[in-house]
Amino acid sequence: MNLDDTIVAITTPPGRGGIGVVRIAGVRALEIAAPMLRLKHELQPGRAVFGELFEPEGVLDGQVKIPTLNAKTAIGMAHPNPTSSQSQRIDEVVVTYFAKPHSYTTDDIIEISAHGSPVVLRHIVELCVARGARLAEPGEFTMRAFLNGRIDLTQAEAVRDLIDSQTLYQAKVAAQQLEGALSRRLQPIKQKLVELIAVLEAGIDFAEDDVSVMPDATILARLAEVRVPLEQLAASFAYGKIVHEGLTLAIVGRPNVGKSSLFNRLVERERAIVTATPGTTRDLVSETVAIGGIPVKLVDTAGIRDALDEAESLGIRKSMEALADADLVLIVLDVSQGETAEDAELLRNAETRPLIVVGNKCDLGSSVQWVGDGGQKVRTSAFTGAGIPELREAILRHLGGEAGTPAESGFLTSVRHQGLIQDSLAALDGAKTAVAGKIPHEMLLLDLYSALRPLDAITGATTTDDILNLIFSTFCIGK
Repeated sequence: MNLDDTIVAITTPPGRGGIGVVRIAGVRALEIAAPMLRLKHELQPGRAVFGELFEPEGVLDGQVKIPTLNAKTAIGMAHPNPTSSQSQRIDEVVVTYFAKPHSYTTDDIIEISAHGSPVVLRHIVELCVARGARLAEPGEFTMRAFLNGRIDLTQAEAVRDLIDSQTLYQAKVAAQQLEGALSRRLQPIKQKLVELIAVLEAGIDFAEDDVSVMPDATILARLAEVRVPLEQLAASFAYGKIVHEGLTLAIVGRPNVGKSSLFNRLVERERAIVTATPGTTRDLVSETVAIGGIPVKLVDTAGIRDALDEAESLGIRKSMEALADADLVLIVLDVSQGETAEDAELLRNAETRPLIVVGNKCDLGSSVQWVGDGGQKVRTSAFTGAGIPELREAILRHLGGEAGTPAESGFLTSVRHQGLIQDSLAALDGAKTAVAGKIPHEMLLLDLYSALRPLDAITGATTTDDILNLIFSTFCIGK
């Protein structure tokens, strides 16, 4: 992947639509785009200009045979009245020019917004390639933004998360990460660690300049200043993982207790078949909804009882598998009948799972013996809708509190980030053990660098120059 190449790609999703966008990025972006455009006004950085897309003069059998234009000429080029008989209009377009370094990749970028015809968009790309552009690799625009210092690794990953968002809340979290929320939270932690490394390096390398060696108690205190916020950040992953991936919620219970009706209430449409005949649901029925801005996959299951035939037996087996695999289980009981032996057995089987006990059919009256032991308990009526808001609130509390969001921003949502934070914490534990064992500082520094490297892998590398600059700015060395 040559970063000096000018690259081109269709940046809108495949298919047909009102608008489609082709992006050209690189030193020759203007030169490549100019011959195919007839603009009403001169291109200016940061402004959209209306124009027309034309077959460039000299195009024959897909081969472009026109003079090369330099960037300065292309910026000032406007063709309000093309007259050449060789030019054939293809489409009306809007062209936006982003001048380096004030663009997404810090390169010159031309974006051509045409009508969303796959044929037109593909032809624009072909014209660009014929003039010397290269097809962009997957993610290459964002990779260039990272390599050119426009964004760090957490922000690059947030771009993908923002595109993949299924709910508005997921999009807001990804936007926070894209703005650098996680980087800002990690930066002071890294700074403290780098400062500690700098002090110890100075004590070793510049002992003749009377740089004092830090006592063990001070080293331990400064290690704690790094470790405590890292542990808090690691703890945020429990919620961040749910935000990023969502969770699976299985609705289980005896036949005819109202599982499918409850499922339809949560989905807010008639998704599952509901009849008065017990055992109507034979297979798993699933649907994803947003609760508190977090995607929740609801799974309606077959009623659990002694099977009457092979098909029902297979359905019940799938129900038990769904119960075992779910992140949260709703066990539905019929409060108008009271708790049965089958209910008690089901509660025992699910007692190790995160659990909400739902007493359904409360509109028919209820028995006091319905709830069993443990778990959150909610009374509902899937028929009237009573208790459904309270059930949503109970699910939301499981997701992460009353508001469904932690107080701090910049929490962990990536498994990769979580693994790197754990690696850093393990290296800090090694450093603490080294201090307690009176290990020489040269060996202690190995643990500290091991703690720094995973943090660098999240946000970007800390160079030797960073540490040397701290050493020389903090101590009067060579005075």
